[in-house]
Amino acid sequence: MTGLLRRHRDFRLLFGAEVTGKFGAAFTGVAMPLAAVAVMDASTFQVSLLSAAIWLPWLLLGLPAGAWVDRLTRRPIMLWSVAACLVLYLSIGVAAWLDLFVFGWLLTVSLLVGAAAVFFQVAYTAYLPSLLAPDDLVEGNAKLHGSASAAQILGQGGGGFLIQLVGPVNGLLANAGTFAVSLLCLFGIRHREPPRIRQKPPRGAFAREVRDGLLLAARDPWFRAYALYGAFANLCLMGYQSILVVFLVNDVHQGSGTVGTLIAIANAGGVAGALMARRISSRLGTARATLVFAMVFTLPVMLVPLASPGWGVILYPIGGLCASAGVVAVNVLKAGFQQRYCPPELLGRLSASSFYLNYGVLPVGALLGGALGTALGVRPAMWLLVAGVPLSGLVLLLSPMRHHRDLPAHQRGQEQREQQRDEEGRHVGAQPDGQHTGSVG
Repeated sequence: MTGLLRRHRDFRLLFGAEVTGKFGAAFTGVAMPLAAVAVMDASTFQVSLLSAAIWLPWLLLGLPAGAWVDRLTRRPIMLWSVAACLVLYLSIGVAAWLDLFVFGWLLTVSLLVGAAAVFFQVAYTAYLPSLLAPDDLVEGNAKLHGSASAAQILGQGGGGFLIQLVGPVNGLLANAGTFAVSLLCLFGIRHREPPRIRQKPPRGAFAREVRDGLLLAARDPWFRAYALYGAFANLCLMGYQSILVVFLVNDVHQGSGTVGTLIAIANAGGVAGALMARRISSRLGTARATLVFAMVFTLPVMLVPLASPGWGVILYPIGGLCASAGVVAVNVLKAGFQQRYCPPELLGRLSASSFYLNYGVLPVGALLGGALGTALGVRPAMWLLVAGVPLSGLVLLLSPMRHHRDLPAHQRGQEQREQQRDEEGRHVGAQPDGQHTGSVG
């Protein structure tokens, strides 16, 4: 069978829209703080505010966005989201032309772009299964995630160089072109979703579904451990990353182009972590591998605050690469575990709750990084924040995970319930060919 990109025109266009959008978002993550530091002489706390503004919409809109997307057609939501990003980045050039290029405008653009990203991501995730046949979903997801990760690395590396070449304002203005390409790709998709039958949900149904997902994450010891680990790790990761540009420019004395390259190298560890997760877990067991990735692989992140001008700068990409490899590998093992362990009828709500909790702490972490950097200085703040990354693995070590080689495949009592349903099906609705009418939950 030929590759999905070659034989599926609409997927090829969706692929182009997603990859160029990820490139533009990664470019912005580097270019926006550099513009704030270079043009506005922004303080450490102000730079952290830009990172917080991008992620804050996940905390405010993450849960209701899922419900809204499920009631509407997904492709128009994606189109409007990308169009909003295009207009917002073009507005930066207009603001500079009118001498209105101030920090408040950058902060507003960051907040609105973050809100558009929430709706695009939720709609795009829900749209893909309607575009592809079930047998193509695995290949489609693999191609999208792998290429998006590569685009993110290239965007981070290219952001610093373009800012250095054409200046901060022109660089951000040029970034609007990536969203123009993404918008054209989405317009070219011919597939249309089937019309939706709009029904008014029962009163309070949305709140009950959100509550059920949150309670599941809080009550089960395995889900609770992963939720707490993710919150603590993301808090510390975003904390040090929110002041990283300031640290590399002011303390390590690196130029804009070098900063983008260093960040891209560090984040390339995520690709390595995804590739290593399955191989190492097959040798050690999924539970033990999770602990190794969370506590051992991330330990070199302590090298980051030791980075210094000259050859000492290489300590940052070494530490950052190991940390991103460990964190991404944990995420890969966690995703497979949740799909096996969680009852199918609750998996969507659990995923939404985990998504909300993991992204919801990011703006808090960004503000924490800015506050500590302002109060203690950037390098002392980096020491405190990077130390929290491997220490967050203690949450997993103190959970039931330390007693197991592999993560469980079923919740307590779930396997017995499934066997009981199978027995009932065989006795009540046996068929001549040995099949039965009972369903397994």
